[in-house]
Amino acid sequence: MDSLTELKFAAKKEHKKVVSVANAEDENILQVVKIALEEDLCQFLLVGDELKIMKLAKQIGLNLYNWREKVTIKHETDITNIAQSAIRAVKQEQADIVMKGKIPTKKVLKAVLHKEKGLRTGKVLSHVAVFEVPSQEKLVLLTDAAMNIAPDIQQKAIIVENAVKVAQNIGISLPKVAALAPVEVINPAMQSTIDAAALTQMQRRGQIENCLIDGPLAFDNAVSKDAAVQKGISSDVAGDADILLVPSIEVGNALYKSFVYYAQAKVAAIISGAKAPLVLTSRADPIESKLHSLSLAIMTATTK
Repeated sequence: MDSLTELKFAAKKEHKKVVSVANAEDENILQVVKIALEEDLCQFLLVGDELKIMKLAKQIGLNLYNWREKVTIKHETDITNIAQSAIRAVKQEQADIVMKGKIPTKKVLKAVLHKEKGLRTGKVLSHVAVFEVPSQEKLVLLTDAAMNIAPDIQQKAIIVENAVKVAQNIGISLPKVAALAPVEVINPAMQSTIDAAALTQMQRRGQIENCLIDGPLAFDNAVSKDAAVQKGISSDVAGDADILLVPSIEVGNALYKSFVYYAQAKVAAIISGAKAPLVLTSRADPIESKLHSLSLAIMTATTK
């Protein structure tokens, strides 16, 4: 797929997944629910105060009684119980995806990471963003811009694996991973270059599968064939990366926001590594981004 529109069309063809919304008492979230229902994207379990949800839905022209076959409301008023109930629905296979509503992210993650009642797999959870950049001819993934602050080499290997699974689920069979660093040579004073080189060798020796990794690569050499040629870098990844692996959350956050605000990119994002994809978008994110993120989650959710 070359665009997020194609991603949404593909998601519509999937078996209709159920999205468990942790506290749907939010006008913006209900707008997303309304559009998703009208476009036949998925089904919903709305967790929260039923009367308040119904009232807000009516205000935006969403008559939930007309969608009784595709929407269920689970009445909860305590914020901790709301988070636990939303996660429990997925654990009990009543839902396939978790989406954050009007609730702190830490509340949702605490419920997800609960040893007995959560959705832990033993793997690192990581943020995977998929961008449609106007100047590029294909979708590009960025990881990790929101979860892991300063991952070590083992954590980076799992972050790569999480992103590779997402890439494969959206049609990139053998994703090319650029391990980013400021320079293209190993510098003992720059841990990012050492980690990038190690990840490259780990992939070549079969420790990281189903992808191609090259690094260290500076950003320009990862995304521009011309820049790679000018610097004499020859590899299958340089200039054609599908996945950009950042060395730290600071780099990831800056790149993410640069894509959106400077490059006018459209974005979809999920948290990967749990037993189900998590859609933890910000309340400030536009409705379009939340719908794209739902589409991405649908494509990566395990079919029942």
